[in-house]
Amino acid sequence: MSTPDHSVAIAVAVNGTTLERRVLPRLSLADFLRHTAGLTGTHVGCEHGICGACTVRMNGAIVRSCLTLAVQADGQAVETIEGISASGEIDDLKAAFHVNNAAQCGFCTPAMLISAAELLADTDTPDRKTIRAFLSGYYCRCTGYQAIVDAIEQVATERADAG
Repeated sequence: MSTPDHSVAIAVAVNGTTLERRVLPRLSLADFLRHTAGLTGTHVGCEHGICGACTVRMNGAIVRSCLTLAVQADGQAVETIEGISASGEIDDLKAAFHVNNAAQCGFCTPAMLISAAELLADTDTPDRKTIRAFLSGYYCRCTGYQAIVDAIEQVATERADAG
């Protein structure tokens, strides 16, 4: 006995390229990006939106892709760490993460970079307390956050000095 195909056609602009696919309505955006689009920089940790590892941008705002369905991204613009990295937008953040040893195992790093980019776009020179508060929705089990805060603070200072 065959089962009916309940897939839905979607078109999602991922990193500037429109992907037209048929997906099951329950497929998460994280799984769509990883398994359908082949973009594995978006990580899946808790699958409850708590750890933040699945963070991507949708229409310019950060979202938890494990809580967002792929069908919700239909007609939307999604940016992953691969796209944001390729644009050069976070080159200074990536360098600062490297220099400050803020990326140890690397699992949370893509989400931290995307989030740091948003923080720095919205706040010229955030202080350490602001950086910590902004990152409070992300889990990093390796660094203790100190190095991540150092890296973001370094970039904020460098950008302010260059500005």
